[in-house]
Amino acid sequence: MAGMATSFNVSSASSILSRPSQLSSLSFSSKPFFLPMRSSARTPLRLRCPRIMAFSSNDIKVGSNIEVDGAPWRVIEFLHVKPGKGAAFVRTKMRNYISGNTVEKTFRAGSTINEANIYKETKQFTYKDGPQFVFMDLTTYEETRVNESSIGDKTKWLKEGMDCNLLLWNDRLIDVDIPITVKLTVVDVDPGLKGDTAQGGSKPATLDTGAIVNVPLFVNIGDEIMVDTRTGQYMNRA
Repeated sequence: MAGMATSFNVSSASSILSRPSQLSSLSFSSKPFFLPMRSSARTPLRLRCPRIMAFSSNDIKVGSNIEVDGAPWRVIEFLHVKPGKGAAFVRTKMRNYISGNTVEKTFRAGSTINEANIYKETKQFTYKDGPQFVFMDLTTYEETRVNESSIGDKTKWLKEGMDCNLLLWNDRLIDVDIPITVKLTVVDVDPGLKGDTAQGGSKPATLDTGAIVNVPLFVNIGDEIMVDTRTGQYMNRA
C-alpha cells in the first residue's frame, strides 16, 4: 500500500512539473496580506464653523443675503447696467437686517461679494407676554422670546399657532419671516349694504390681530379673509 502511495505522489509531481505554463503563472510574495475592511469613521465629522461663501455680483437677485461692511443685508431691488462707455455695474437697493435701514449701493460687474451666513429656524408663535412675542420649537419645546421692536410692523399679522421662520446671523436673531398670506377674522366693520358687489368700493375693517385693512363693501363682521402680509392688502374671502 505504501509503495502504491509513493508511486502516486511521484507521478502526480511529475505531471505538475511537466506543465511549466501553469507554474509560470503562479507568483508568491513574502509581504503580509490583509483583507480590506470597511471603516465606519471613514468620513470626518463636519467642523462647526461659520460658513463663508462668496459669489459674483452678476449673480445678485432679489432676496440675496450679502455681507457688506460687517453687516447682513437683503437685496430688495437690483438692475444690471451696461453703459455705452465705461464698465458694467449692478445697481441695488438693500435693507439692513439689523437696523432696518434701506440704502442704494452699486457693485462693479463681476466683483466678488460675501454671502451673509444666515440660517432659519422654524418656530410657532404661541403667545404674547407683555412687549415680547414667544415662539416655540415644536420638536424640543424650547421657547424663544423676541422683543416687539425686533419684529416691527409685522406684529399686526401674527396670530397664535402661526408657523414663522426666525432668521439668525452669527447666532444672533435678526429678523422674523411670517407667511406671505394669512387668514384672519373681521371683528369690526361697517355693515354691508344690500346689493354690494366685489366690484364696488371699499371700507376699513379691523381684524382679530388688530390690523386694519380695506375690504370690499360686502364683507361683514365674522368673515374670514385672506391678506397679503407684504402689502397689507385684502385678497379674498377664505
